[in-house]
Amino acid sequence: MLRVGVNGYGTIGKRVADAVRAQPDMTVVGVAKTRPNFEADAAIRNGYDLYAAVPDRRSAFAAAGIELAGDVEQLVAASDIVVDATPSGIGAQNVPLYRDHDTPAILQGGEDAGLVDASFVARANYESVAAGSPELVRVVSCNTTGLSRLIAPLAETYGIEKARVTLVRRGGDPAQSGRGPINDVLPDPVEIPSHHGPDVNTIFPELDIDYAWYESAGNANAHAQ
Repeated sequence: MLRVGVNGYGTIGKRVADAVRAQPDMTVVGVAKTRPNFEADAAIRNGYDLYAAVPDRRSAFAAAGIELAGDVEQLVAASDIVVDATPSGIGAQNVPLYRDHDTPAILQGGEDAGLVDASFVARANYESVAAGSPELVRVVSCNTTGLSRLIAPLAETYGIEKARVTLVRRGGDPAQSGRGPINDVLPDPVEIPSHHGPDVNTIFPELDIDYAWYESAGNANAHAQ
């Protein structure tokens, strides 16, 4: 039984924890949160052991009446692998912790590709990444993942000489008002390339791709080629 720790229990982490729990050969050691908010309460109600991502804040959980199983270092030590579902930049700060415990980790697309041994999309490069037995893997962003899933079968079936991609995406989740107006349109200037093009090249190194993106503040997320 593979013991999986989930560092971060938000938009990504809560889905990861539920997916791991559904696997017959995996178990969730626990999840880590930085503060005793509604997501921490949800983790407890869903039956997950909760760990303090910031040890100095353990008293805040106690004051909120939330029982902890330990701190994040104990979570990492008890895990065979950790899925880091923390915000962009925090995963990079956590890498020394994972290395200190010799615990492999999966980071999210907000981290720099140079930080990890491999970037990963299951539909596109599963075999090659698995063959390398990497210690640190980065799951690329949702938009890069979607495009890679589109490119992979086309490349396998027909071959691709050149990709020109325009992405129209939603601006943020409803709670992320700091990213701009919600349920509105934000006419950002076009950036070429956006980060998605170089990101796709971490999955398809030989692909010639031009990638532009437009961000709206609605809840639509679409790819067009």
